[in-house]
Amino acid sequence: MSIKPIKTETDYEEALARIEGLFSAKPNTDEGDQLDILITLVSAYEDIHYKIDTPDPIEAIKHIMEAKGLKNKDLVDSMGTKSRVSEVMNKKRRLSLSMIRNLHQSLKIPAKILVNEYELSGKVHG
Repeated sequence: MSIKPIKTETDYEEALARIEGLFSAKPNTDEGDQLDILITLVSAYEDIHYKIDTPDPIEAIKHIMEAKGLKNKDLVDSMGTKSRVSEVMNKKRRLSLSMIRNLHQSLKIPAKILVNEYELSGKVHG
């Protein structure tokens, strides 16, 4: 079975079908090697054509808070004061480096997400 580059959506669908057929292949066999190569090709194609943008840091915090049943008051230890939490969550103030570190530790949000730029609204502090 020959393997070719994935250039079109049809090639992509065919590669996915072949991966499904090879999914139980044993490592270090011809089928296992084909599976590894196809997965690499599909991954590269998806990185280009199905790229997922990193979420807005504040929206990510809100999502995690909702999932964990947290309120703004629960972020005081990570951000400083109730008013500071309110300013950050309403995008009136940016996250500081110490807030990013604390939120990364306490909420397990990847720092890669927390350091992303985001639009502030209204009167801006820091």
